Amino acid sequence: MACVIQMTARRPSISPLLTRMRNREPGLAASLLGGAVAAGLGFGSFAVLVMVLWVSSPYPDSGPGGALHVAGALWLLAHGVELVRTDTLSGASMPVGVTPLLLLVLPVWLVYRAARVAVDAPADADGPPPVPAHTVWTGVVLGYLGVGGPVALYCSGAELRPEWLWVTVCLPLVAAGSAAAGVWSAYGCPREPVLSALAVLPGPLRRLLFGADERARLGTAVRASGAATAVFFGGGALLVGVSLVWHGGEARASFFQLTEGWTGRFAVLLLGVALIPNAAFWAASYALGPGFLLGVGHLVQPFASDPAPLLPPFPLLAAVPDAGAGTPPNWAAGLVPVAAGVTAGWFVARGAVRRPEPGAPASAHWSAGRTAGTVLLTATLCAAALALLADLAGGPLGVSALARFGPVWWQTGGAAGVWTALLGMPVALIVRAWRLWGRRTGDGEIPMQGTGVGTGSSEAEAKLAVKGKGPIKGKESATGKEPGRAKEPGKGRTPTPPWAELVPDEEEMYDFLPADDPFPGDWHDDLARASRWAALRAAAAPRDLPAPWTSPAVTSAPPAESTPPAESTAQSGSTPQRKSTPQTESAPPAAPRPDLTDPSPGNPGTTEPPDTAMAH
Repeated sequence: MACVIQMTARRPSISPLLTRMRNREPGLAASLLGGAVAAGLGFGSFAVLVMVLWVSSPYPDSGPGGALHVAGALWLLAHGVELVRTDTLSGASMPVGVTPLLLLVLPVWLVYRAARVAVDAPADADGPPPVPAHTVWTGVVLGYLGVGGPVALYCSGAELRPEWLWVTVCLPLVAAGSAAAGVWSAYGCPREPVLSALAVLPGPLRRLLFGADERARLGTAVRASGAATAVFFGGGALLVGVSLVWHGGEARASFFQLTEGWTGRFAVLLLGVALIPNAAFWAASYALGPGFLLGVGHLVQPFASDPAPLLPPFPLLAAVPDAGAGTPPNWAAGLVPVAAGVTAGWFVARGAVRRPEPGAPASAHWSAGRTAGTVLLTATLCAAALALLADLAGGPLGVSALARFGPVWWQTGGAAGVWTALLGMPVALIVRAWRLWGRRTGDGEIPMQGTGVGTGSSEAEAKLAVKGKGPIKGKESATGKEPGRAKEPGKGRTPTPPWAELVPDEEEMYDFLPADDPFPGDWHDDLARASRWAALRAAAAPRDLPAPWTSPAVTSAPPAESTPPAESTAQSGSTPQRKSTPQTESAPPAAPRPDLTDPSPGNPGTTEPPDTAMAH
């Protein structure tokens, strides 16, 4: 029984290849299709735009094939692939390496969306499990490259052809990075893959940078560096807009100088809009100090501007500062890195202080040293981001003097890291100390809303606790318990005297005022008085109940003397007692003025007492 011996020598019904195909991981085909569709949509978008411009152009210089070649070249340029232009006047090949960053958004978003959809994450927990992450990533990247490779082959024989070294580097890099971001987002942005990637760092360096709570510190640093990068981009875009307005005449003249037809002007406008993010990062590098290059050896920075003398006419190039030494308006661009550093420090200070519970004092999440270390980590990440974006925003536009356009990546990244560290460090420490001091609740401060006094949570219970009354005083009085023996809400408090409940609180007297007059105009008319008196007589009528026990002294007393006059009862101030024993037949006739407290059915002709008796 230890093993089972196969008694037949039959061939397996399914071959190993078919078995592997049957047992393959689900979702691979859908991921391949999603990547291919993303690449096709990107290329198709560029093809539609170029074909529209080609059809509307009054003097096209090529056929539909040439237009498709240009569309494919632009699609590859959007991925960062450097192109080579062969139809020049000199016959030499000219590189074109400036990638319009706005064109890069389309392929990145398409691949990111395809990866998210391919994961097929269920909406509820009871649904089917999502497709494995590595399956989706592999399928989307292979499907995208399966379309990108033929497009590069199609454009390789055109006048605007791609460099194959850049194709093999940039195209897979964009597809892999965007697909990884999409899969990570579809799985809920887990931090474990990011933290596992840090295992490649040496242990002492990792502990120095992140410490024990590496997850929280890395998340805070990423958020702070992202906010600082956004401030750099927004400040640079603001500088570009101000410079375009300042040089409005030159920009308008260059716009009309490039072309005469409306189709050509529309194409120039689209190119200018696509290059606005590039210009924003150029301006950010200008504000940081290193500036940017407009040709080899021609540097433009806030303290001096030396643009190339023969620049092609273009609206964005017309916004370049004039040649010469810098002026105070040029130096004012330094406010952009100041704002970025302050923003980074404020974000780090938010992560350095825990959010306290309501009414509890604030506590420090990190010490001052760890807060400073997080600022340094933020400055490092911000420097890396600015260096990458500065390198993408620039590139060559030709040879010789046009071999370099845009900021130098290592100078821009280094300056961004220094500005962020120098300005973010004091801001983070000061804001951390201020948040710790401002969130502490001292003994003499007003308590927070909802804490109340003692153990009560509402304002009424707190008010009763201060006065020494229990929160359920009225219920105990209604059940017959003595009001002076109410349960005390706390120890060591003075018991409330019995007469304290008879005196209402001054605030409680005016809590609810009557909205209507309590004594309307018809209260004292004859009909109302007759109705009230009839109701009193009906309420005082005897019922079939056993007579209560009476003392002999009261029984032997004559009936006439047992009922005191109403006037004497009212003047004595004592509470009148209602006589429950009915009158006998031997009782003398009723007095002319009957007792108001003893109406009986034997006196049907009793007249209504005066209003003074009613008042008493």
